[in-house]
Amino acid sequence: MSSTRAGRIRAALDAALAPVHLVLEDDSHKHAVPAGQGSHWNALIVSAAFEGRGAVARHRAVYAALAAELAAGLHALALTTLTPAEWEARGGGGPAATPPCHGGSAGP
Repeated sequence: MSSTRAGRIRAALDAALAPVHLVLEDDSHKHAVPAGQGSHWNALIVSAAFEGRGAVARHRAVYAALAAELAAGLHALALTTLTPAEWEARGGGGPAATPPCHGGSAGP
């Protein structure tokens, strides 16, 4: 198992959802957290496991897969959860960029 948060997130999602495409972006630098915190993530997950499931069920599956990371300091997830057909219909695009945080002392 990886010692980095990104590696642990990737391993947990691979095991639970077998994604055919996975993009993880650490967005922590956009928030008022110490450097290297790794607490805020943007994820695009393309998986056949999402077939027939609505957005809430898809997000619940992701949160269940990441329960250990959530208990260990993972604070926020911006999720794009797609089936392979949905991803293909979008042209294989990546996750939407998240805006900078306007709370705390995150800066401009």
